[in-house]
Amino acid sequence: MIQEKAINAIRFLGVDAINEANSGHPGIVLGAAPMAEALFANHVRVDVKAPHWINRDRFILSAGHGSAMLYAINHLIGYNITIENLKNFRKIGNTPGHPEYGHTEGVETTSGPLGQGISNAVGMAIAEAHLSARFNKPGFNVVDHFTYTIVGDGDLQEGVALEAISLAGHLGLGKLIVLFDSNDIQLDGPVSLAYSEKHRGKFEAQNWHYTFIEDGMNADAINKAIIEAKKVTDKPSIIEIKTTIGFGATKAGTSSVHGSPLGADVANLRKNLNWNNEPFVIDQDVYDFYHENVTKRGLNAHQEWNKLYAEYSEKYPEDAKLFETFIKNDLKIELNEFDKLDQTKPSATRNVSGNVLSVLSSKYLNLIGGSADLTSSTKAKGADGNFEANNHLGRNINYGVREHAMGAIANGITLHGGLKSFTGAFFVFSDYMKPAIRLAAIMNIPTIFVFSHDSIAVGEDGPTHQPIEQLVGLRAIPNLNVIRPADTNETVAAWKIAVESKNTPTTIILTRQNVENYPTTNYDGVTKGAYIVGKENEKLDGVLLAAGSEVELAMKTKELLLKENIDVRVVSMPSSFLFDKQSEEYKNNVLPKGVKTVAIEMASPMSWYKYTPNVYGIETFGLSDNGDKVVEVMGFTPNKVKEFYKNLK
Repeated sequence: MIQEKAINAIRFLGVDAINEANSGHPGIVLGAAPMAEALFANHVRVDVKAPHWINRDRFILSAGHGSAMLYAINHLIGYNITIENLKNFRKIGNTPGHPEYGHTEGVETTSGPLGQGISNAVGMAIAEAHLSARFNKPGFNVVDHFTYTIVGDGDLQEGVALEAISLAGHLGLGKLIVLFDSNDIQLDGPVSLAYSEKHRGKFEAQNWHYTFIEDGMNADAINKAIIEAKKVTDKPSIIEIKTTIGFGATKAGTSSVHGSPLGADVANLRKNLNWNNEPFVIDQDVYDFYHENVTKRGLNAHQEWNKLYAEYSEKYPEDAKLFETFIKNDLKIELNEFDKLDQTKPSATRNVSGNVLSVLSSKYLNLIGGSADLTSSTKAKGADGNFEANNHLGRNINYGVREHAMGAIANGITLHGGLKSFTGAFFVFSDYMKPAIRLAAIMNIPTIFVFSHDSIAVGEDGPTHQPIEQLVGLRAIPNLNVIRPADTNETVAAWKIAVESKNTPTTIILTRQNVENYPTTNYDGVTKGAYIVGKENEKLDGVLLAAGSEVELAMKTKELLLKENIDVRVVSMPSSFLFDKQSEEYKNNVLPKGVKTVAIEMASPMSWYKYTPNVYGIETFGLSDNGDKVVEVMGFTPNKVKEFYKNLK
């Protein structure tokens, strides 16, 4: 029977790749192959010759350790994954150990950290819902696709997944379908060692459509369940499929087959599953099966969509033009759009950021995002009302107190294409979002993460809400642009850089307290990461280096030092990420070697030692009191910084 042969082709391509690498996870490949075949052979619409077609179905392998299964099926349906790539599984330049977005065709997200993939899928479903609400017309569903994901027991134990699942049900995301590889085994042994919840009750309570399949080897039953799930339009669906981990292997049904190659046992597997082919040999009828049922069907779907879109463009030319700008997503921000921002008095950069975002949202309709129950504090709010189950046109996502999922969902929105996604939270809670921020950097996607309340000046909420080590942690992430603006001009610049970014996520770190605006701050300087905002009067005695609100502190310290005939320069460094990319000549002009330099930051000093050995920072946690009082007690006053500078050799 060709269906069973097609399932086994997935199994053995995956298992042979794992054996060849002597590394990988065969258990899920053997157990979940029937659901992968049922899903792709009957439902998933993708065009392997146009991998970025906007109306393709999205498939996310949230259980990313099963990457060999994903690569196997993507090879069989015709993506640019060769047998040689499979033979070199987990080797540089080939098929990575976990799926990596942008590295391998057919991979929609970088998954593997459990719970992130399903959370990305929720973001993709939000993007589909919003774009379809904006652009679809009667008889012209130009955005109309499903988001599918395969999860395992481990995924559904992660807090990030639970947050995302809760929000997906609340929003009624009917185009999201989850296939749950429920094999009751995880790495340490039976799932029952750590988990005893009832999936049906749990998911139905969160407004999900739930289906149970007893026999996970029955691909036809899985197909019928997916058909039924696709008919449910007002809630997401989960299909719990009982499988046997490592099906066919000698140690099937045990944790031994989760993460170790089968080795010599693959001979028994071949006998048990009646598979007589040598490693990596697939019969032509299997390729023909996948070509007919997946490749050709997807190509035909894309061609039909092209015809539909051509008619749509004729009948709704303005909508089509806007749709194409969304897909291109190539925004160019004009600085004069912000000329009306008030710079005559000190302002908190969080307030400036909110005003900038309002201006941007009114002009650029593909900006969508929101905050984790902190909108009034972060000022990171989307336009056009709330995105809700009955209003998919709203661009403000009420994430609730779900920071973990918020970051991952925003990444999913970005990955979907067509939208610019942002989030909002207190900076100290970036700790909850760090996995998603890190993955955005790994994937080279331009998600925007907005954080307010950036220092001990938060005040009364005390050390639990006063970030100390967070700047160091985020600045240490490769390919992450951490921008901490000093005033209005730098905040505008931060948003322009973030929105125009193509391959780099941006975090914008903002103050709660008011800060002075300076005529010397500017966009060009911010694009270089660091620049002179307070020039020395005559001779250069030293440099005060700072970011964010500490630039004002540096400028006031400069005035005190000048009264004592010490002529220093103030350098604002909103982005060390951008500064480090500049030429050596530029960097030496801004921070000359051999000149006494003091870096000032109301946080851990560790970020600054690569620029100077002299850092005026904080090595403790904060205090609970009025913000100005905390700042004073902890020594961040012009007089204290002046004395620190003078006492240096």
